[in-house]
Amino acid sequence: MAALHTDRRVSGARTATVLGNWRRPGPAHTALSDALRRAVLAGSLPLSTRLPAERELATALAVSRTTVTAAYDTLRAEGFLLSRQGAGTVTALPHDQRSRTTPVGYGGEGIVDLSIAASTAPPELHHAALAALDRLPAHADHGYYPMGLPELREAVAQRYTDRGTPTSPDQILITTGAQHAIALLIQGHAGPGDRVVVEQPTYVHAIDAVRATGARPVPVPTGPEGVDLALLASTLRQVAPRLVYLVPDFQNPTGGCLSADARAEIRDLALRTGTVIVGDEVLTDLVLDGPAPDSWAGAGRDPRVLAIGSVSKSHWGGLRVGWLRGPAELTTRLALARRSADLGTPVLEQLIAAELIGAGPGAVPGRVDTLRAGRDLLVALLRDRLPDWRFAVPRGGQCLWVDLGAPVSSALSALALAHGVRVVPGPAFGVDGGMEDRLRLPFTAAPDQLVRAVDGLALAWAALGPAAPTAAPARGTVTV
Repeated sequence: MAALHTDRRVSGARTATVLGNWRRPGPAHTALSDALRRAVLAGSLPLSTRLPAERELATALAVSRTTVTAAYDTLRAEGFLLSRQGAGTVTALPHDQRSRTTPVGYGGEGIVDLSIAASTAPPELHHAALAALDRLPAHADHGYYPMGLPELREAVAQRYTDRGTPTSPDQILITTGAQHAIALLIQGHAGPGDRVVVEQPTYVHAIDAVRATGARPVPVPTGPEGVDLALLASTLRQVAPRLVYLVPDFQNPTGGCLSADARAEIRDLALRTGTVIVGDEVLTDLVLDGPAPDSWAGAGRDPRVLAIGSVSKSHWGGLRVGWLRGPAELTTRLALARRSADLGTPVLEQLIAAELIGAGPGAVPGRVDTLRAGRDLLVALLRDRLPDWRFAVPRGGQCLWVDLGAPVSSALSALALAHGVRVVPGPAFGVDGGMEDRLRLPFTAAPDQLVRAVDGLALAWAALGPAAPTAAPARGTVTV
């Protein structure tokens, strides 16, 4: 038997909250074991977490202890729980489930993975890498550039200038991806107990970065038109956050985009309140319909309005090159602070990024056309197979944010694995575990995979039984 030592415990009250409306027709112990199994598979009850004692959970759920005992016994027999006298009952995965719940890149053969919104490497990457290798001997000195290669900083600065935000190279800090820039900014502005405002929902790893510093994420609702400006203003007045993190363009996961007036209002809010507000522009170049959004930082005069970018979405996620635009004092300070974790982004990757950025503005040729086709196909497939699902069609980005019409997102994501699809449930994108009626669906996969994914989701949706309407049968009206 595997070791059961764990410092992580969950109370009966918290378990009841995680399970939500778990009751179904039929025996209560079967419904409870199903709900607990789904929570483990969805990650709502993390692995190696000690569950409450049977009596405690029975009290929290208002059921008999016999019901909890029977549910625990079922899950022990299946391998989802491990128990040892004196050590309690701990969540686990049976061996035949591990490959089905392994993250992308670590197995999962036959699974269509929609848990990551990312496009494949473009053909231009090969040429850019060869050109970068040719230029590498000119940079064969010590190789340490904490601020980034001067030529890449110049190229990024020029991009901002061309978009209407005059920028000098000393205002650019090259980072190892946008996530690195987010982490540096949060670490540089907030500490234990401080508050950082984020959108609800928002980019999962931004929430992780806030919590990693010991700071407290404070959510403000966002939607197709972007963050709720009135609530953002009142939140800044009430909680005095150290930092605000927003995704102004084709927000992940909602696809929302701030208008020019809204951007100006937020910049004015930063000025009036003295709050540092950062805009994550990694999706800015992925314009599928209509005009490109205005530059987040506007004229770029306010040192409190910061911007983050990267080549991960416009070019390739495997090229871990990002940047921060801010006042020179801040970029220098963060370059010094990063030395405790790294001494600079790899030179060869920076040279490749410089080649790609220098080849022209925006995303690589064909990227937008491919994403637009994927979006339109996914929209058509969902309307055909799952007509009760509701969503706004975004004019940019990589995802649909689907309203399921019922609080079953975690259950659906768990069942979807059995039908060959990996998706991330709505609560993962929030601070407080809500949004069980929402599901993020990227349209970055190949057309045949999107067809397989929707087929699998339709089967999983039907398997939910009374919790969800029946999916429409495949009619063959949508083709790859």
